Amino acid sequence: MYMLHDDHTDAPSFAPQQGKTASVKASSPPQESIQQPTAEILSNRVTEYHIDVKLNEQERTLTGTQTLSWTHPGKKTVNELYFHLYPNAFASSETTFMKESGGRLRGDVMPKDGWGSIELTDIRTMDGISLLHRIQYVQPDDGNTNDRTLAKVRLPMSVQGGETITLKMSFTVKLPKVFARMGTAGDFVMAGQWFPKLCVYEPVSRRGRSTEGWNLHQYHGNSEFYSDFGIYSVNIDVPSEYKVAATGFPTKPAVQRGERKIVQYYADDVHDFAWAASPSFIYAEEPFSSEEVPGVRIKLYLDPVHKDLKDRYFYAAKVALSNFSKWYGSYPYSTLSIVVPPADGNGAGGMEYPTLITAFGATGDSPGYDELERTVIHEIGHQFFYGMVASNEFEEAWLDEAFTSYAEDRLMEQEFGITTSLPIQAALIPDPKPLTQPSWEFGTADTYARNVYHRGKLVLLDIERQIGNKAMNRALSLYARKYRFKHPTTADFQRVLEQTTGRSWKNYFNQYVYDGKMADYAIENIDIYQVRQDSNALYEAVVDIARKGGTYAKVPILFTFQDGHTVRKVLDGKEERSQLKLSYREPLAWAMLDPDYTLVLENKHINNYFKASLDEKVSTRANVTVTKLLEMLTSSFLW
Repeated sequence: MYMLHDDHTDAPSFAPQQGKTASVKASSPPQESIQQPTAEILSNRVTEYHIDVKLNEQERTLTGTQTLSWTHPGKKTVNELYFHLYPNAFASSETTFMKESGGRLRGDVMPKDGWGSIELTDIRTMDGISLLHRIQYVQPDDGNTNDRTLAKVRLPMSVQGGETITLKMSFTVKLPKVFARMGTAGDFVMAGQWFPKLCVYEPVSRRGRSTEGWNLHQYHGNSEFYSDFGIYSVNIDVPSEYKVAATGFPTKPAVQRGERKIVQYYADDVHDFAWAASPSFIYAEEPFSSEEVPGVRIKLYLDPVHKDLKDRYFYAAKVALSNFSKWYGSYPYSTLSIVVPPADGNGAGGMEYPTLITAFGATGDSPGYDELERTVIHEIGHQFFYGMVASNEFEEAWLDEAFTSYAEDRLMEQEFGITTSLPIQAALIPDPKPLTQPSWEFGTADTYARNVYHRGKLVLLDIERQIGNKAMNRALSLYARKYRFKHPTTADFQRVLEQTTGRSWKNYFNQYVYDGKMADYAIENIDIYQVRQDSNALYEAVVDIARKGGTYAKVPILFTFQDGHTVRKVLDGKEERSQLKLSYREPLAWAMLDPDYTLVLENKHINNYFKASLDEKVSTRANVTVTKLLEMLTSSFLW
């Protein structure tokens, strides 16, 4: 998911760079291509969904049936299944999602008359035994009985390890007005997290578990998702004039039935299925291949406002697919769909699903880089860290969002010369939290975003500065390739980093990952004394320094004297308190810790600078000092 940033250099127009991936040639929109599944199996395919769903565009409802098969991946006997019923997050103001979010997400507000829900209308075994009376809604995270986003279904039979159980289900979804990744806006439909989805049963060793069991969480204001890999075959019934974008690809032409049609999509080795539809979409398709990408059909579903921006979308998608495949392992799917919602459907924008992403809503015909290229690149980055690596976003969201944000920044600088002000980003993290805590424990959406996206990315950049670009590239490449389709944890990434660098990162991760530390070094006081040496007048400066946050091995410090003479020293950043003494023929004018802003995780630069004074033995930071520091920050890093 893409979060809006306010510290990037942006540009209102776009021109493809020379020597890069070729841009799109003008042509009439093609018909969507038909494809067939391959025999290659990439994941453990725990689940298999066969779904038929019909859109009622007037009533804003989906009516569906699904046949679900689940192969028990553990060893213990299971007597119940658990399902995520995500649309129930929008059923009332009393659900956990609505209470935690306050009805807001990324600036979008839940419409007053836009409620949505999902109802299980039937659930049966293959023998025809009804399980409707065996459904129980559970709230393991907060005990909120008004929350029905998680349901337990007691089975009439036991399921042993390795056995497969199949259930038939019917359900009805009342789509909300577009909010928080799903719903309708006029004739635009975004079906994300729309069907009863089986929860993840984790065997021993999955994500470090010592005992097997269900991983169960409600839908929270900050949380995204976690599911098993599987197979999806979905028939979607819509009005004939609607164009449908979906996870995977169509395996046969649409079947026309009067004024309606049924499109069938298939996807394997994915852990979710989403689709969007609108009669207004302008469709375009381009094949793409590179040394790292065997062949992908890039499909655009554009709001008419962006009909002339095909080249920009295709270009961003191609550079993202080729570079991320080179860095993190080849993109294994044969299709990638990009959906551009209308302006009033922006709540569905900036989101990732397997083989399908959404851009931001088309609010104008000349979007800047952040609105278009950065968003597309970020969401395609998610195809690797969310789509294939598939970490648990309920519990370790940074493994997806921070890693994707790191890759996004790297590619934006490489392809478009756009860089990010790291000191300002660090300064905007006033309330650092452990990166591995559950997403809902961050509290506000702002605290969640600043930690999971920004602080997590800064941790990765800080590691890069310590070990160098080449070693960081090796570590991330090994991590992404080793754990694709494996659902890794933070501990897995730490092990890869230690393997790559040949050293322990325990102390570092304990401070900056498992704990919520930032670096905070402060000059607390400067005393200046006049002394004599061999009848010459000298001035001795005594500088008191405190460490108030996490440790750094080396902390640079700059001393500037009244005649302009400068001295640079390096401080042992492990000490809680340090005192440095300097003697010179002129008094010390000021001192500054980390003058070149090399400490990526330093978030309180304001106390790095101290102006000395001869008039007072104990000097203080005057307003002029604060002003000077702010001027230095903004003039150096706002580009």
